[in-house]
Amino acid sequence: MDGTHLFELGIAMFLAIIALNYAAHRLGLPPSVALLAGGAILAFLPGLPAITIDPELVLVIFLPPLLLDGAWSIAVGRIRHHMMGIASLAVGAVFFTCAVVAVVTHLLFPSLPWAACAALGAIVSPPDAVSARAVLEGVKLPRRLQILLEGESLLNDASGLVLFRFAVAAAATGIFSPPAALGNFLLLAVGGATVGAVVGTAWVKLVRRLGDEYLIIAATTLLAWISYLLGEMLHVSGVIATVTTGLIATWHQHTVLSAATRMRGTSFWTVFVFLMEAAVFVLIGLSLRDVVERSGGFGTVVATMGLPVIAVLTTLVIARFAWVFGSELVIKLLNVLSLARTQPLGSGGATVLSWAGVRGVVTLALALSLPEDFPGRDFILVTAFAVIFGTVLVQGTTLGRVIAWAQLAEPDSEKAPLTMSQAEAAMAQVQLATIQSLAYDAEGNLIHPQLLERYQRRATTIVDYAVRTEHYRPALHAHFDVVLEAVATGRRELIRLHRAGEIDDETLQELERDLDLEELSAISAKA
Repeated sequence: MDGTHLFELGIAMFLAIIALNYAAHRLGLPPSVALLAGGAILAFLPGLPAITIDPELVLVIFLPPLLLDGAWSIAVGRIRHHMMGIASLAVGAVFFTCAVVAVVTHLLFPSLPWAACAALGAIVSPPDAVSARAVLEGVKLPRRLQILLEGESLLNDASGLVLFRFAVAAAATGIFSPPAALGNFLLLAVGGATVGAVVGTAWVKLVRRLGDEYLIIAATTLLAWISYLLGEMLHVSGVIATVTTGLIATWHQHTVLSAATRMRGTSFWTVFVFLMEAAVFVLIGLSLRDVVERSGGFGTVVATMGLPVIAVLTTLVIARFAWVFGSELVIKLLNVLSLARTQPLGSGGATVLSWAGVRGVVTLALALSLPEDFPGRDFILVTAFAVIFGTVLVQGTTLGRVIAWAQLAEPDSEKAPLTMSQAEAAMAQVQLATIQSLAYDAEGNLIHPQLLERYQRRATTIVDYAVRTEHYRPALHAHFDVVLEAVATGRRELIRLHRAGEIDDETLQELERDLDLEELSAISAKA
């Protein structure tokens, strides 16, 4: 396939992404489900060439920016508070699941070497950051569950990659040592965190010097690949390097980025990440054809591998439930013995956490990267695809119902000391104090009376709203509905003036930007 046809295929894929997302919205499905199923259907369309994916290239292109985006949007403060729980899922659950899947696979195929069984376990054990974000996008979870799932998805890829590399090496040498794998993981993790800290700190210093918002946005976009590739080049964890860089960047972005940079950068990054995430799911679906043809067709796959694949998928789900509920029992026991004071998730929270283990691009890339002569390669490939499709299509579509069944409530310990209204009131008081100090000249004469009056009225209103939020909420919504209608009217008049030739393009763009900001502010205030 020449470059022009490849470009045309890429454009067709992005058009399909728009259509599939629209269809998912109309049908009430998670977009990841529609994209995955749509990609699989497109793969078998007559005349469409078979899509062969370079697994290393897929990881390098897609994983770093999506990891950075996850780290950028995560609550850094809550990561520290829940680090033990995140580590339990990202390391403990991955190692445990890998071991259980390896044992079950060896029972199903006694002739398959233990290293190959461990490789399958490593491939399917880590839930995927991209899939987790896609599934969690449309659901509402308590903060603790949200941070556990997001933190796990950012870090567990490193665990799976280490186990996978050890398993593949063991298949070649005949030697596999779990303690050595764990020690190697710790070494790679510390090295990756060090690289990420250096890159993140360098970004903070660079942003403070650049000054130009477009250069800052470009440098931030490249940040993910720089940290990932540098980590891999130094033979440490590129995953953890990228996540660490993202955590440092998100902590400092509030102070080093200007309002214009943040708004423009957020707009660009949101569309960029949307296309990247969607392309991952479509590519997974498109690559199904190659795997099925390698294995002899659907009939052969179902007849020879159907039951073992279902057994591995079931084992995967059960192993996660066992780890999560086992951890709950350990927490309760430690509380009884007064060795810890951690609040258990409860049966509902533990069920949701167990059911949210969705697999994706990392599982696909690892499976496709297996050497051609690797023992059981066809079965591993088919199982990896079945796990991705099964978790996304089944768990992804039912997670919302499981959350509704669990009736989860936000514990008081997880709630912030101040509500948003109270934080707005605190900001308004500080702003008023600043205006009061600057509203008078050196002789004590009031030189900004209207500004002072406006901020006094604003502070009084916001403080009153913070005290009686529920009382004012209906009136507030009606207030901003009127504001939005006024914005719409002003926009129509602005366009009429431009079409009539009474204002030039520069005036249109300036006033349109003011209306855009006013509209966004009103929409945000209503939310």
